[in-house]
Amino acid sequence: MQGVDVPNVTQITGEGNPGSPSAGPGAPETAYYRGRMRVATWNVNSVKQRIPRLLPWLDERRPDVVCLQETKLSDDAFHDALGADLAERGYEIAHAGQGQWNGVALLSRVGLDDIRVGFDGMPGYPDPETLEARAVSAVCGGLRVHSLYVPNGRSPDSDHYPYKLEWLAALARAVDDPATTLLCGDMNIAPADADVFDPDAYVGHTHVTPPERAALATFEALGLRDVVRDRWPDERIYSYWDYRAGMFHKDLGMRIDLILAGASAAERVAAAWIDRKARKGSKPSDHAPVVVDLDEAPDGDLGPVVPPPSNPAKPGGAKVTLPQTPE
Repeated sequence: MQGVDVPNVTQITGEGNPGSPSAGPGAPETAYYRGRMRVATWNVNSVKQRIPRLLPWLDERRPDVVCLQETKLSDDAFHDALGADLAERGYEIAHAGQGQWNGVALLSRVGLDDIRVGFDGMPGYPDPETLEARAVSAVCGGLRVHSLYVPNGRSPDSDHYPYKLEWLAALARAVDDPATTLLCGDMNIAPADADVFDPDAYVGHTHVTPPERAALATFEALGLRDVVRDRWPDERIYSYWDYRAGMFHKDLGMRIDLILAGASAAERVAAAWIDRKARKGSKPSDHAPVVVDLDEAPDGDLGPVVPPPSNPAKPGGAKVTLPQTPE
């Protein structure tokens, strides 16, 4: 796994960007960003393929901090493909790449300090020394923001499954200041049955098993809140729809892309929503961005899913089998 391409990252201190702190020892506790901030996370499922979707989306939604997953590029290739366009839009970049697999990025217009690739104790696969490009974090606007691509787990009887649980446990141990932490990304876990279109359809699959959900609940125990579900406790909200079998058009999805926020951010949430529009149209990712507005919602409190689905399958209708389910 390659580290962050440090020469391509500009460090901003509070001097040049008021309210954006340096993350050095002894920084005052009150030195964190208090202005409006839009944070988004998006599994783009190959950023090179998604550039025609990503750049217009940045221009439309204007997020201040963006976490990307599954970039599927090396660090150099990411900067070659997007560095100039992102710099033109005012974004600094931290990227941890792995060529054609995995890859995570942080883009920020409110500071990018104390960049860390991975986290303390992060396990590797298939052996402890083979670290995958699944985590990068930095201090953005005074919050430690993590862009995370949690291992999929594949199936409960796969050796990827205990790796996933071990990875999550190590991440929980590495969160050293929950109050100022944002965990953003593709968690590959639906927190509850309400976060999948039909719990019965997922029996025997990963993403919904009790050990996975218990691992995710560990972060809640640390004080991190699922801010989208907090804001919309009873709504049908998904962030991922399989490309196959018309799952998107029927709104047969899962909510596996999350923003988990400590008190410094959670208490400032003005809006929290899924940008379903980014999943529509030509050559989309199979995931939609999750967007959270802190202190002020520039577009208003839009609702849980934007726009809402027009023709979802009705609850209790014909039984649907997941496309990946063996016959």
